[in-house]
Amino acid sequence: MLKIEPTKRFSSRAENYRRARPSYPKEIISIVKEQCGLTSAARIADVGSGTGIFTRLLVGNGNHVFGVEPNPEMRRAGEKYLSAYANFVSVAGSAEDTTLPDQAVDLITIANAAHWFEREKSLREFQRILTREGFLVLIENHRRLQGSEFGCAYEQLVRDYGTDYSEVQRRGKSAQGNSFFAPFRCEKRALSNYQDLDYAHLEARLLSSSFVPQPGDEHFAVMLAELRRIFDKYQQDGRVRMEHDINVYIGRISEQQQAS
Repeated sequence: MLKIEPTKRFSSRAENYRRARPSYPKEIISIVKEQCGLTSAARIADVGSGTGIFTRLLVGNGNHVFGVEPNPEMRRAGEKYLSAYANFVSVAGSAEDTTLPDQAVDLITIANAAHWFEREKSLREFQRILTREGFLVLIENHRRLQGSEFGCAYEQLVRDYGTDYSEVQRRGKSAQGNSFFAPFRCEKRALSNYQDLDYAHLEARLLSSSFVPQPGDEHFAVMLAELRRIFDKYQQDGRVRMEHDINVYIGRISEQQQAS
């Protein structure tokens, strides 16, 4: 099993991540407005902002957003993607040490990154930078493992060729919303999403994953040959559909909000 180094795992994958990872439904912004009273005046820290995929929805809502990202390559990709937005500030920080001042933000968002955080240190840091009535929003965007023949075949491929796929899955389960928030209360909302991918974008989607072999690995070519076989078998009009399940967890993490 490879040692997991969260802040370095995506250094060579940033471009594929930018090209091929799914966006998030705009309904998430509506949910946050409903649950948190989000307005465009709220200051937000998007922690683990990566290439800016979710951050784009926040700055598009007019919010002043700090994109906190420890990986230089991912952070630069996000800076380029969001360069047109004066309300975006790129921050070289981490969940455990955002570098932001005390009570700097009204809302913290985490989009598909919590499983890389040191949970207890992160929660203490979030409590420090949040205003007293601030909210934490944790978003999970999971590829649906069942439900289509293509989805099952793709899942088998990453199980067969993933270098430490089972460990990444274990981390993901341990950081699921209710577990990440505990002992604090949170509300859960569920959504669905999908991507229709041609082969080039399907390949980029696979290679954006932190657990698959990279060029030069002895398994790289045979893995791509299997991906091509799967695509050719299940494609319709030159595309395959990758389905996703999205969970949105929202809550406060002040001491007064602990679950009884």
